[in-house]
Amino acid sequence: MSIAFETPSIRRRFASMMYESLLLLGVLALTFMVPHLVLGVMWQIQISGGFEWLHVFVVLGAYFGWFWLHGGQTLAMQTWRLRIENAVSDAPLSWQRALLRYVLAWFSLWFFGAGLIWAFFDRDKQFLHDRLAGTRQVFLPKDRPPV
Repeated sequence: MSIAFETPSIRRRFASMMYESLLLLGVLALTFMVPHLVLGVMWQIQISGGFEWLHVFVVLGAYFGWFWLHGGQTLAMQTWRLRIENAVSDAPLSWQRALLRYVLAWFSLWFFGAGLIWAFFDRDKQFLHDRLAGTRQVFLPKDRPPV
């Protein structure tokens, strides 16, 4: 039986995203910039732009995927008491659903944030990529421990 949690405010989710972007600077510095600098300085190898974008996509996918599949919360989401859940059933979030959410989130951002703006008009105040992926963000009140 699932415990009903409330939908977080859009302001809280945007604040979490801003905090997440700061954390991702560190993640990308360690997993993207350092390897590319080593390749460039030590072996004079320059990676093409397409491969660099693929590297960023994979690194961020691994980051988000791991956290979403292990508790449903990234570091920023833990701070803001948000969690990703399966909106279709009470089953845990599958790697397929997490991957779908991740890929769709890129499109939400690429099209001038249209997938994020969607939340202002959605009946459950969810982002478009959550709606399409069958996931939802929930707010975890202080008086209830995470499940």
